[in-house]
Amino acid sequence: MPLTLDQIVKEAGHLPTEQVVELVDRLSQGLHLSPGIEESWKAETRRRVADIEAGKVQGIPGPDVSARIRKVVGR
Repeated sequence: MPLTLDQIVKEAGHLPTEQVVELVDRLSQGLHLSPGIEESWKAETRRRVADIEAGKVQGIPGPDVSARIRKVVGR
C-alpha cells in the first residue's frame, strides 16, 4: 500500500538536511512541465545580467527588497 502524504512528510522529517534538499529538488523538477523551460530561464538570466553589466538597469540592494516585501505583507 502506498504511503500517505502525511507519512511521507513524517519520514522526510527524519532525513538529514542534504537529503531533504535533494528530495525537494527532485519533486520540483517534475513541476517544470514545459519543454525547454530551463533553457528559457537561462537565456532570461543571461539577458538580465547583461543589462545590469551594461548599465541599462540597476539592481536593488537586498535589504531594500526585504523592506518592500515586509511592507507589502504587513510585517
